[in-house]
Amino acid sequence: MGNKPNDWLIHPIADWFAIRTRSQPGSNSTISVVHPAELSTETQQTSGSLRMSAIAAMHGIASSMWAGIFVVEPSAKTGIHHHGEQDTVVYVLEGEACVRWGDSGEHSTIAGAGDFLHVPSWLPHQELNPSKENPFRWVVVRSTAEPIVVNLPDDFWTPIDPKPIERECR
Repeated sequence: MGNKPNDWLIHPIADWFAIRTRSQPGSNSTISVVHPAELSTETQQTSGSLRMSAIAAMHGIASSMWAGIFVVEPSAKTGIHHHGEQDTVVYVLEGEACVRWGDSGEHSTIAGAGDFLHVPSWLPHQELNPSKENPFRWVVVRSTAEPIVVNLPDDFWTPIDPKPIERECR
């Protein structure tokens, strides 16, 4: 393999393993495991929710990303916030969430267990838990090593109707 210019296209898996079997110079060659009891709430928070860091420098893990767990209790809602320059990818572990965004919170979507979400950088948003009985739990991965949470004032969104948060999520 590797004798012809495009041989890797014909045998990509073998070539991939050949490349991946050696650690790259200067790379972190340790696999880290963070157990549930080791999650830390010593990370930036937003009212109405709980963030727990897992993959973070505070755990001694050198990474270009941040990852953790995010929980919103039944009938609760977070404050309006954004994550600065960070893109955020979410996997919904359990429960259902309504996520709002827009100039006045006019856009919304429902995400449930098994769904993925992408929240672009700088996008003001808010999570609401429509369940009266069950929390929702997410795995969150952010595109930089340190979490960025910019909490915005409660009146950040100018309401279109008198009860924008109580509107039904679509």
